[in-house]
Amino acid sequence: MSIKNSYLFQLTEEQDNCLVFKLDEDNMYARVYILEEDIVRVFMTEGEQPKVDKTWLVAPGLEDVPFAGRDRFDVSLFSLPAYKTEQDAGSFSIETAKLKVVICLDGFQMTWYAREEQNGEYKQFAEDRATQAYNFDGSLGEGVYHYLARNRQEQYYGLGEKSGEMDRHGKRYRMHSLDPMGYDAETTDPLYKHIPYYLTYQPETKISFGIFYDNMSQSVFDMGNEMDNYHGLYRYYQAVDGDLDYYIILGPEMKQVVEKFSWLTGQTIFAPRWSLGYSGSTMSYTDAPDAQVQLHKFLALCEEHDIICESFQLSSGYTSIEDKRYVFHWNKEKFPDPEQLFQTFHDKGVRLCANIKPCLLTDHPMYQTLADANMFIQNSAGTQEEKAQFWDETGAYLDFTNEKTIAWWKEQVTEQLLKLNIDSTWNDNNEFEIWTRDAKCNGFGTEIDFEKLRAIQPLLMMKASYEAQKEYAPDLRPYLISRSGCPGMQRYVQTWSGDNYTEWKALKYNIKMGLGLSLSGIYNIGHDVGGFAGPAPEPELFVRWVQNGIFHPRFTIHSWNSDQTVNVPWMYPEVAEDIKNLIKFRYQLTPYLYNALYEAHAYYRPIIRPVFYEFSGDDKVFEPSDDFLLGDAMLVASVVEKGATTRQVYLPEYADGWYDYHAETWHEGGKIVLLPAPFDKPPLLVKAGSMIPINDDAATFATRKETRGIKLFPHAAEGHSEYTLFEDDGVSVLKPTNNAKIHLKMTVAKSQIDVRVTKTGGYQLPYEQISFYLPANEKRKLVVNGQELALEDDRFCIRVSDCEDGK
Repeated sequence: MSIKNSYLFQLTEEQDNCLVFKLDEDNMYARVYILEEDIVRVFMTEGEQPKVDKTWLVAPGLEDVPFAGRDRFDVSLFSLPAYKTEQDAGSFSIETAKLKVVICLDGFQMTWYAREEQNGEYKQFAEDRATQAYNFDGSLGEGVYHYLARNRQEQYYGLGEKSGEMDRHGKRYRMHSLDPMGYDAETTDPLYKHIPYYLTYQPETKISFGIFYDNMSQSVFDMGNEMDNYHGLYRYYQAVDGDLDYYIILGPEMKQVVEKFSWLTGQTIFAPRWSLGYSGSTMSYTDAPDAQVQLHKFLALCEEHDIICESFQLSSGYTSIEDKRYVFHWNKEKFPDPEQLFQTFHDKGVRLCANIKPCLLTDHPMYQTLADANMFIQNSAGTQEEKAQFWDETGAYLDFTNEKTIAWWKEQVTEQLLKLNIDSTWNDNNEFEIWTRDAKCNGFGTEIDFEKLRAIQPLLMMKASYEAQKEYAPDLRPYLISRSGCPGMQRYVQTWSGDNYTEWKALKYNIKMGLGLSLSGIYNIGHDVGGFAGPAPEPELFVRWVQNGIFHPRFTIHSWNSDQTVNVPWMYPEVAEDIKNLIKFRYQLTPYLYNALYEAHAYYRPIIRPVFYEFSGDDKVFEPSDDFLLGDAMLVASVVEKGATTRQVYLPEYADGWYDYHAETWHEGGKIVLLPAPFDKPPLLVKAGSMIPINDDAATFATRKETRGIKLFPHAAEGHSEYTLFEDDGVSVLKPTNNAKIHLKMTVAKSQIDVRVTKTGGYQLPYEQISFYLPANEKRKLVVNGQELALEDDRFCIRVSDCEDGK
């Protein structure tokens, strides 16, 4: 029996793909926007105007959004497709070429349907809870609510970097950015980021859809943890403040949902190639009284142990005065000559990233000046700064909705970091832990409650750093890091899963956490390899963590070990050679990783992916697993159990099968295989038909150059595949004239493997030849651009000048 909500809406206006409904004798408005054939927005306000009239999260296809945000009513960036409507006494339906929504006007209860391509019939994929889906009269409690019906078979993914298993069904999560150092990767909630979005997969219909709430206040997602006999099975979203403004994104495939959501919230920043290299970091070095000496030692030991290091992240100890930290202050006792230090690092090919924090302690040398100018978030009366606990003492958070604060921040980044030859900003401790509900923000000239904009502060902080870097070096692509953030952070930064704890299960569940971020549109990610908090990792755990880390976009070994040790590649002599070789293997795979980063930027494709992302037709890949895909070709099987010497891997059903990357043996898809798992060769499989670009010449700390090999993994019998490799200098701002693409087409027959190589674009490649590699037991002849190639030193080579012109 369904209880009537007795809230009757009527259509009052229809214009620019927006249908406006109004609640009888009330001031509640419900707007339905038909934005794309597969994206519909529902926007509810109390009164005609929203509580927040700008959006910073919705940026379809954009690289950037103004500091003051975009008009929340602006739909100019959408295609606004044709649609049909139909109304009867109690309902209203809207239909596009791909979906239909039927609205019960009493209570505004919505039911969603996907159109099948084959027969044009509709299948239901979502519906609001029949009994009071919304909080029109405040009876459900504080803030805004949205209740959806659920069934027990549905699987829920996303919500960003949440702990535990990837399927969120049956759990309850709080979306509130905190600083949970040493968190339990299996159980701790909340964590660092605000990602109010999740994806639903329905095994019975094979339909996937996403729902995204454009709201910046703290919130709760109950994914079926709560039950109430009077309302059936349900899930709900509740936000403390702001409006209910949500987007339904129909796949129907999972990958379509993810890539559309990434497009909806903005383009992934195309970071420089060096950002993919091993990055060293530890709190211990910059906390040491002789920090500059310690950093020189780190560089010398990298060279001594032949560790290819591309960057180093300076923790906040460089800003200390006695035992406290003061952003943009250089401790000249620890760093008597920072310019000389940074020049030495640059001479060795190592870039530097400096930690910066958005909170000033009350005794910071610049605190009072900023307080007098009202550049901090203010108290409820708007009379003085709102003080909060921060690190060592009490401080105040900067207000990045104040144009004076933004200008000051950019000036400090430029004067205190960039002009000293710092290459990157590491935006840290930016969770903005303000607990007073009625604190105030400047709101770019219109005062607004902090809670309404809570998640925007870290986004605007990183944007201010981003703009400072762009303005200082306009010809170079910026690289930034941020710990906290929200949808849209991918436009500016690379991120990581924060201050994890050193234990085996952190390695296991960090994998799932990273995949949750990838399914949430945040692609350029990684983890603190080795564990940040707690004791030093034992040698075996350290090796296994490095094995996993080399397959993530961000590869940083970082630590603040409680036993005063430091996580560095040479920390255990018995495994130092293995660590060195794993880092060199990472360097070898950089062309493949860099191409994946380019595709994330250009085509909204995630870099790391759950196996079910590409193989959703195979039900077995939805079972809990520690495996993941790097790009669409590599299957990574990390070892996450102490004492394991082999790794059991399920190979997804794939007609052409899989290759063991190291042994080069072929395996049939849909089977379980047992792979060796030595310390120097992480279990790794490659989809047959793939072409993997590599740096194929030996590299050392001192000698690195761009070379290209293509590892061919042919179809077992016959087949055709294509791959396009993006090439540029790795640092310059992308322009039509400063890059090239190598197009590869492989056609495999019973007796011959035919590869066509063409080049487009005006960029002059830094290498003169391309080498091709076949599996050791491959007997078919290799023909490249019509010429049969002879094997020379285990490789087949062609000159770049012999590649066909793709124009």
